[in-house]
Order: sequence, then C-alpha cells, then structure tokens
Amino acid sequence: EDLSLGDITTEGLVSPELSGRASFVVKAPGVLAGMEVALRVCHRADPSLQGQALVADGSPVAPGTVVGEVWGPVAGILRAERAALNLLTRMSGIATDTARYVEALKGLPCAVLDTRKTAPGLRLLDKYAVRMGGGRNHRFHLGDGVLVKDNHWEALREAGLTLAQGLERLRGRIHHLIKVQVEAKDMAEVKEAVEAGAEALLLDNMSPEEMAAVVREVAGRLPLEASGGITLETARQAAQSGVDFISIGALTHSPRALDISLELEYRP
Repeated sequence: EDLSLGDITTEGLVSPELSGRASFVVKAPGVLAGMEVALRVCHRADPSLQGQALVADGSPVAPGTVVGEVWGPVAGILRAERAALNLLTRMSGIATDTARYVEALKGLPCAVLDTRKTAPGLRLLDKYAVRMGGGRNHRFHLGDGVLVKDNHWEALREAGLTLAQGLERLRGRIHHLIKVQVEAKDMAEVKEAVEAGAEALLLDNMSPEEMAAVVREVAGRLPLEASGGITLETARQAAQSGVDFISIGALTHSPRALDISLELEYRP
C-alpha cells in the first residue's frame, strides 16, 4: 500500500548513501507482539537493512523500552517505517488488551478466546497477538470447525427441519474429529441443542445469572463459551458463572494500538 508508486518524498530528499540506525521505542506500558514482523517489513522494503529484536514477543514492556533496532540506508528505513509500526503497534495493542482480560480472570478456570472479527488480511497476525497476550484462538476460518449460529437455526426452520435433523445431516459431511458447537440465546435453545447432540455450546448475550443456570443444567457435560457484549469490567462476573471460555470480539475488531515510535539516529 505504501510503496505501490514509490516514496516520492524520500526519493527526492534523502541520499541513497546516507546510513543510520533506528530504535523501536515503547511509549506506554503494555505487552509486546510483532517485533519480528516489523523487522521483516523493513527487510522487505530494503533487503540491505539489518535488524534485531531486543525483547521477545509476549513480554511486558514499560515506557522507554527499546524493543528492537534496524540499521542501514536511511531511505530504506523511512520507506519501511509506517508499515512496520502499523503492524507492531496493532499487534502489541491486541496482546496488551488480551493480557488485561486474562488478568481479570486470574484464579478462575476460564480461558479468554478471540473470534473471527479480525482485520481483513491480518487474521494470522491478529490471532498470534492474542496468544502473545495469554489468550487462546477460536476458529481461524469457516472450515476450521462447526458453529451453528442463529441464522443457521433459522435456515433449518425455513427448510422445515429440526436442529437434530440438521446436525444429523451435518455429521454426514464432516469427519469424526470435528466438534459441533451450537449457539443458544436462552434456556429453551440450550435444551434443544443438548438433545440434538451438540458437543459444545456458545451462550449468546446471556446475563451472568442466565449463564449460571445453564451451567447447572448442563453440569459439565459439554464445554460452555460465553460471548456477546462482555467487557473488561464484566468479564470476571461472566466467568464466575462457571463457563469454560469467554470470547471477546473487541480484542481484534477494535484494538487500541500500543504507542511505539521509531527513533532514527544518523551516522556517516
């Protein structure tokens, strides 16, 4: 995106012979993710650039920490700067937000999951960043697992089929290692899903009290995931209902970038 038509500013102002060294400096507390990705961007922009990561992904970082360096032609550094920082700050922001949720659930047997609400083209990086923050990954794509959502339920009803009939049809198309998860919005749908043979449930936009009732009903027979409208302030209360997982779309659909800058020093 940045270099499809070249860098007319740098090409017009910066001598190809000018060399320098730049440091990636953290400006706010958080969790690092994407340093090696940023260095690969630099090398892609100019293969003569060299660099090193000074802090491992997944590490907590404080303001003033130098997490990586790159050196070589200044023109190459300037061409790579924005794309490298875009990825590094986004990924570190995702890792930082994930770590906040993980900390909020500390001491409870409930894991933090991401969703498929990722930036187009960045899913692998977004989900990697979640892992660096201590979270776990949900499906990577639609062929990665079965999740029967509300629109699937509606499509079955329009076709005159019950959920049990739909799941029977579905199992004829998938191999035995794929688990069938069903989304439910209330106790009636929970009971129907369990009777139809669901192997995991996604509790959609339920209150903590409703989720606790489902936990009592299911009694550990299948994994329970809570999703929908859960924030950092409400995550622990949701987890205390007894669910096994909480999935947070905001981790990747609207992350707050971690403030990191690239500080350049020139040398002869």
